[in-house]
Amino acid sequence: MIAIVSPAKTLDFETEHSHQHTLPRFQKEALELIHELKKQSEENIAELMSISDKLAQLNVERYHNFTKKKDPVHAKHAIFAFQGDVYQGLQAETFNEDELEYSQKHFRILSGLYGLIRPLDLIQPYRLEMGTRLNVGEHANLYEYWQHKIAKQLNKDLKAQGDNLLINLASNEYFKSVDTKQLKAKVIDVDFKDHKNGEYKIISFYAKKARGLMSRFIIKNQPTTVEELKAFDYEGYYYDDKNSTEDLLAFKRG
Repeated sequence: MIAIVSPAKTLDFETEHSHQHTLPRFQKEALELIHELKKQSEENIAELMSISDKLAQLNVERYHNFTKKKDPVHAKHAIFAFQGDVYQGLQAETFNEDELEYSQKHFRILSGLYGLIRPLDLIQPYRLEMGTRLNVGEHANLYEYWQHKIAKQLNKDLKAQGDNLLINLASNEYFKSVDTKQLKAKVIDVDFKDHKNGEYKIISFYAKKARGLMSRFIIKNQPTTVEELKAFDYEGYYYDDKNSTEDLLAFKRG
């Protein structure tokens, strides 16, 4: 199985990690997108991404500092570079070498800039959310740009690791970039609900962290069936059989 998650807006390129690395498979496409982004002014970036002037300035600088070099000195393994709620749950810094090696085959990060990232791929600092309405050639937005490319690569990755199970732990914004019609996989969605005010509901912050917790569970336990995923019990979550279906695993807490 392969688990797939969203990236994070928050990045850490200060902390160092000494591990072997790989290079993104869609580096050519990333450079094409950077070329388009370099054409944008700070004002345009602020409007396009609905961010502050300060963040726009930072990201314009990032685009102009983006290099074609295969091993850029300011790049970092993706699994350690991304921060945020999902990655707080993932706790990648706790993985040993065997777990990192497993993650390289069974864990993927969707990205507006890089398309589909393996954990040990070197990435450079950037911000480009999948929902950004960036025109690229004949493509009106990033969904059009990436859909077929990501699905095709996922099919290859699924075949290489031996089955067709895709565990969707990504947000709707990012998973929409996967052309499911082209995808040769059984997609399993996962819901996490917390008890609040007398009912169980999806609470964004906790649900995001839970996606990271489930990713950590998969990397640590290396399950091979959907049935094994039902044993997930990190931080008080437990399997909710009543609200689960053949294509949806439901968990709740509280």
